[in-house]
Amino acid sequence: MKILIVGNGGREHALLWRLAQDRPDVSFLITRGTPGTKPLARSIDVSPTDVEAVLDTAAGENVDLTVVGPEVPLAAGLADRLTARGLTVFGPLAQAAKIESSKVFAKQLMKEIGVPTADFETFTELEKALDYLEAGPEECVVKTDGLASGKGSIVCRSKEEARKALRAMMEEGVFGSAGSAVVIEEFMEGEELSLLALVDGRNIVPLAPSQDHKAVGEGDTGPNTGGMGAYAPVIIAGDMVVEQVVRTIMQPVVDTLAERGCPYRGCLYAGLMLTGQGPRVVEFNCRFGDPETQAVLPLLDGDLVQLMMEAAAGSLAGVEVRTRPGAAVCVVLASRGYPASYEKGKTITFAPGLEKRKNVLIFHAGTSSVDSKVVTSGGRVLGVTGLGADTARAVRAAYAAIKEISFDGMYYRSDIAYREINRLKAIQERELT
Repeated sequence: MKILIVGNGGREHALLWRLAQDRPDVSFLITRGTPGTKPLARSIDVSPTDVEAVLDTAAGENVDLTVVGPEVPLAAGLADRLTARGLTVFGPLAQAAKIESSKVFAKQLMKEIGVPTADFETFTELEKALDYLEAGPEECVVKTDGLASGKGSIVCRSKEEARKALRAMMEEGVFGSAGSAVVIEEFMEGEELSLLALVDGRNIVPLAPSQDHKAVGEGDTGPNTGGMGAYAPVIIAGDMVVEQVVRTIMQPVVDTLAERGCPYRGCLYAGLMLTGQGPRVVEFNCRFGDPETQAVLPLLDGDLVQLMMEAAAGSLAGVEVRTRPGAAVCVVLASRGYPASYEKGKTITFAPGLEKRKNVLIFHAGTSSVDSKVVTSGGRVLGVTGLGADTARAVRAAYAAIKEISFDGMYYRSDIAYREINRLKAIQERELT
């Protein structure tokens, strides 16, 4: 069997690692692999966003399954082209991928079918957006309609911040064409949650809930990034919460897309806010989350290759997956300056034997090889996942490993999973009293 992984970030490394764990006999290929993926897969010198080149590779290599990691090639129709060629792909068709590639599409869909989400309005003209802003509350969220690498959602605590965000998107074009249309949303109070699920067009198989840390700074301060860390499981997201999200949020969306002739097959990511009125949608993604994948997949009890093949074939009915005991915490090591400008080419050093530790996984997000050295090549450089019997032990494992990694300008948050740690401490204190 031969599997092609499209993408070369931390998420794709985690997918490759897990698939290879489940099927060590499979031959793996990956687009422009990193030093981290080299032991697991043959690197193909093809850009993940070059749809034609990926299609030719999958066909020419007689690939049995193509797993698409990033959203850009999905939005560009890669799954459509592979399917038309008779090739098996894990990832939704472009029309279904609009659940992420167009915030306007997603919000209007949710409004039409009654999926709980923030109140919103959409705009294509700056002046009308500014007028709407002035008549609304002080706090809001401003989002680009199109894809912006996870940075196109700006939480604004004042109208002045919102005005700056709107001008940056619609007037200055900082996100390119992605900001030609914008969504202004109600600010929701609560705690964020990520739920990834495998979908076969009708049936939904949820994985372990996780929580992402999007802000660059300690205590969730500063601008949003693609994600500075994640952990799983999340104690406030038990079976009842997951069932409610699947029933009231995911299933209506999946059913509606099927009825419209674009069945959703792949990984559906629901970014949620746990509010006083129940779970409400912050956003949908049409693929595995990054860095949530690096925390969720180590806890998956099942054969991911088989699950992906069943999702692609529309045969997930009756399938359930279990979560392994314990916890996983992923901490992202970023380049100084991220998510703004940052330097590349900094040599990364690892302590000998670090990557062989049983309670640590190192996922390469933005690295390359130069003169036999591993160097930085992206804003998010590495994802260090610690494993443990509980969240506290997983946190300790991750940060102990980080002390044995270094590169010039290395930056990371030291408080990943702090909410969960505080919750667990509160529970322990109650039990002692």
